[in-house]
Amino acid sequence: MPKSKVFELLRAAAPTVSIGVVTANLLSLGTEIQLLESTGAKLAHFDVMDGCFCPLMTVGPPFIKAVKTSLLKDVHLMIDEPLEKVAEYVAVGSDIVTFHVESCTHVHRVLQKLGTLKNANDPERGLVRGIALNPGTPLEAIDPLLDEIEMISLLAVNPGWGGQKYIPSTTARIKRAQRMIADSGKDIILCVHGGITKDNIDEIAAMGADLIVTGSAVFDGKTPEANARFMLEAVAAAKRQ
Repeated sequence: MPKSKVFELLRAAAPTVSIGVVTANLLSLGTEIQLLESTGAKLAHFDVMDGCFCPLMTVGPPFIKAVKTSLLKDVHLMIDEPLEKVAEYVAVGSDIVTFHVESCTHVHRVLQKLGTLKNANDPERGLVRGIALNPGTPLEAIDPLLDEIEMISLLAVNPGWGGQKYIPSTTARIKRAQRMIADSGKDIILCVHGGITKDNIDEIAAMGADLIVTGSAVFDGKTPEANARFMLEAVAAAKRQ
């Protein structure tokens, strides 16, 4: 399957940052999004939690649709059995849809369904299909899916809340996932998500991740614009090295 325009945008920008907006001040979300756009950020990340797959409940399709932005909408589904739900998330403007291998009975069916859907923002733009793995899920779960995915997202925390600490074993998982991707001969985006702070983002970027998700470290209630610029510059510096 030829790569979508969204995938090509991600590949050209890599390494880059996807900034979680659910941790923003939702009463001033329009202003917060404008701040992100002014920094040169390219992706707004939406953590969708249903209170079943993980303990917290966050947002759903109406919220994602309501966010008006030029940023790519990077939607991470932490929900049970997404097969009958992914079409609605695509319909509200998702450019990237990532779901968990642990969350569904038939992973291939979800990926195949996503492969039939059109980007609601621009049908010619296409979609990126992503698979996410919890910290305790063996990487071998990826093997049967490599022909169907454009992105692998390794969680460095257990799904639930922002502000958790990065799990150190994720570092070895990043290296192993990179080897698996290289051995497959596929062009797949590698994403790291969770526990990313101003103190460790340069280290994570140096490991070679293509996409790094951060949220509460940016929207700290104090200096979100400066925080976003710091994160973007850290990954830009890694790219220059």
